[in-house]
Amino acid sequence: MKIAVVGATGLVGSKMLRLMEEYGLTDVELLPAASERSVGKEVEFAGKKHKVISVPDAIEAAPHYAIFSAGGGTSLQYAPLFAQKGCTVVDNSSAWRMDKNVPLVVPEINIDAVEDHHRIIANPNCSTIQMVMALAPIHKAFGIERLVISTYQSVSGSGMKGLQQMENEEKGIIPSPVTAYHYPIHHNVIPHGGDFDNQGYTTEEVKLVNETRKILRDPDIRITATVVRVPVSGGHSEAVNVETKKPFELDEVRRLLSQMPGVIVVDDPSRNLYPMPLYAYDKNEVFVGRIRRDESVKNGMNLWIVSDNIRKGAATNAVQIVCKLIERRRS
Repeated sequence: MKIAVVGATGLVGSKMLRLMEEYGLTDVELLPAASERSVGKEVEFAGKKHKVISVPDAIEAAPHYAIFSAGGGTSLQYAPLFAQKGCTVVDNSSAWRMDKNVPLVVPEINIDAVEDHHRIIANPNCSTIQMVMALAPIHKAFGIERLVISTYQSVSGSGMKGLQQMENEEKGIIPSPVTAYHYPIHHNVIPHGGDFDNQGYTTEEVKLVNETRKILRDPDIRITATVVRVPVSGGHSEAVNVETKKPFELDEVRRLLSQMPGVIVVDDPSRNLYPMPLYAYDKNEVFVGRIRRDESVKNGMNLWIVSDNIRKGAATNAVQIVCKLIERRRS
């Protein structure tokens, strides 16, 4: 079996290679691909060195699967060309997420959305993935009426540029202009993720609205979101206020969350136990805590949701999709 990783030298792409090893996808022919400036470089996979090839060369090799983490423009240009070769593409950019003909997938929730004819599959936004992992069992049991979301997103969500900007600022190096954000991020909080629309919302906020509805298969959920970038190197956090259609008991909510594959409940205020990026780092699970009733509405609750955005928010989810599809093919 041939698997291409497009963007193999980037922050998420290199993590995808590690995740393939962790999930046992090592008995494959790896085709690491990247932009022309990275062609010829070497990446390590399964104990061996592999030379990076161009994307056209990877297409010509006709892989069975291609995992993309190379930006929306690259995906729009090349994903259809892989698909024409019979390859199944799992794309980590926003390019295909809202295409009605492309499934938007979190494997624990809606792998059934992928049918045999689908050749392009979209990986959701990192903030969406961790949130719907917690919301899916709640929606199934009680129905979700409304969501109010506030995110606290780490700089790694902006790739190497975000990490480098914060690291430089921590050392007292403040380039002008700054590279990833309009303002310094060290000792600061920036309420800006993506580009602003004419309503004053950012693209990151709109993604949370549209992608959540698509994954949960409910276009009627009322959702509003505020995205904030915080000076944390890795791991996104979210404060999510949930209003359900049916009444609930908190013990039942905790039970449902604890039974959800890939979710770990960390919720013991008496011992100061709650999720934090510090402890979610380099883990594949989504952590949920601060579970409490919102007394201001009839059926309201508050959740605090944390996950490693480079892992489950990107690389882990993509590799899990490929694993599920390989299992389906073999069954």
